[in-house]
Amino acid sequence: MEILSQQQLDYQRIQQAIEYLVENFKNQPELKEVAAQVHLSPHHFQRLFTEWAGVSPKKFLQFLTVDYLKGRIQNSQNVAQLADMAGLSSPSRVYDLFVNIEGVTPATFKNKGAGLTIYYGYHDTPFGLCFLAATDKGICGITFLQGTNQSAEFILFAKKWNFATLVKATAFTQPFIDQIFTPTDIKNKKLNVLVQGTPFQIKVWEALLNIPQGNVTTYQYIAESIDKPKAVRAVGTAIGKNPIGYLIPCHRVIRKEGKLGHYRWGSGRKKAIIGWEMARKESSLIG
Repeated sequence: MEILSQQQLDYQRIQQAIEYLVENFKNQPELKEVAAQVHLSPHHFQRLFTEWAGVSPKKFLQFLTVDYLKGRIQNSQNVAQLADMAGLSSPSRVYDLFVNIEGVTPATFKNKGAGLTIYYGYHDTPFGLCFLAATDKGICGITFLQGTNQSAEFILFAKKWNFATLVKATAFTQPFIDQIFTPTDIKNKKLNVLVQGTPFQIKVWEALLNIPQGNVTTYQYIAESIDKPKAVRAVGTAIGKNPIGYLIPCHRVIRKEGKLGHYRWGSGRKKAIIGWEMARKESSLIG
């Protein structure tokens, strides 16, 4: 049985607290009541939550209300305008991490007579334990673990990349984690990702990169942005198959009425990521 790290335990408490806050926001629970749900003193819980989110639990909850999220949807419609105003060549350059998507197929490597070596590792993140896989050319998988079952994620990944040699190498994958979750010099950062997918799926995943951190958009808007306004259902399916969690921000797509909707790695984690990003976006604007 896997032993949870302190960071994983802390995140579990934070996620439980967020779920409780969302479910009971109409009753405006007091700090001591929320702290009791995660078996901490009010003082300890307040400090833990604020260190993680950068804001108090009460402030954090604001970012997850329907009215607030609907307002962020409206703001996210101006992505192209933001890029033009900044004189940038691509909307993705407005955001915190520059990500380039490259589509690959098993035949790509087999036809060249060469295999592919993929290095993988399990790492703590602000949103729990994740599995990350990468090659010398870029990242090809990020998934968050539900619980501590590491083998399940590895098996799923290995089936999809069965033409590759998989090597556990935490030292190789750790720098990617640092760059994604604790960037220090954002302007010079660029990440390449390798994905297996249909041309339609890759087009959808590229469109997700145009959603700014701290904003959300809708399935309908993504469909319109790729000139497929009637393909909302297909867009939703493609988003659900996103193989690069967090980095390709499928968590920033919500329902048009302002509800968060489903998430491959759990609705609680989606709430945590969206609120965390919005809190940091607000802090950067104030600072």
